[in-house]
Amino acid sequence: MQLPIATRTAPLAGFSEIAGQFDLCLCDIWGVVHNGVTAHRNAVEALIAMREQGGTVVLVTNAPRPHREIRAQLAGLGVPEVAFDAVVTSGDVCRSLIAARAGEPLYMIGPDRDLPLIAGLDAPRVSAEEAAYVLCTGLFNDEEETAETYADMLTDFARRKLSLICANPDLVVDRGGRIVPCAGSLALAYEEMGGEAIYAGKPHRPIYDAALAAAQEARGATIDKARICAIGDAIRTDIAGAHSYGVTSIMVLAGIHAQDLMEASWEARHGWIGEQSHRPDYACEHLVW
Repeated sequence: MQLPIATRTAPLAGFSEIAGQFDLCLCDIWGVVHNGVTAHRNAVEALIAMREQGGTVVLVTNAPRPHREIRAQLAGLGVPEVAFDAVVTSGDVCRSLIAARAGEPLYMIGPDRDLPLIAGLDAPRVSAEEAAYVLCTGLFNDEEETAETYADMLTDFARRKLSLICANPDLVVDRGGRIVPCAGSLALAYEEMGGEAIYAGKPHRPIYDAALAAAQEARGATIDKARICAIGDAIRTDIAGAHSYGVTSIMVLAGIHAQDLMEASWEARHGWIGEQSHRPDYACEHLVW
């Protein structure tokens, strides 16, 4: 018998042990459903099973792109639409923040693949020197750069008191077994030097409100928070966000914290999670049914 990880955390052999307690599952994508390269088939099957027993599944991601782009990515990785009812992204929330600043010139930090985020919006892109605010979707080259690469640029933005909209609050992500930095690492560095960062995704409330609205539309009924669970692999975003929103949290250990947890005993995991800012209600190595 595996030991509980912490006082409030119970180990799960499979999601089926508790799925019947919930009407809605808010599931993270990257780190749970796929790793950016390959879909996790067991996780996909677990979400399908949840829906087959009458549950609603909304995929909630800090990806800095509109949900249409993420649906296309999921399809490309072989994740069928029968596995979920809706997709809500940090990019969806971010677009509303940009729309509220219509006409204001922005400087965008991030790769060209994130340009769909501002498509169709009155959001003129300008040089760093001309910007009225900053939009950060990620690093220009997350394979080689870190937040430190941007130290001088961020220092100048802070001196000018520019707001930085962070389209992806994740600090890092697991890309095919390699940990790479995300926009959240730049936003955190910006805050540490006195700059204002505005976050679009988890763990902040707007993305959960949007996910709940999508779920209630899909079900045609209101959903009690006591009947909602949130699955993710990151303490800082997924678990903290679930706790802040007042829903049950389930942590997948084989995600961005895998180096700390996957080779450890359950006793060691107990200690590690006990040291974190938030403890999940349940934990499993992988999402399986």
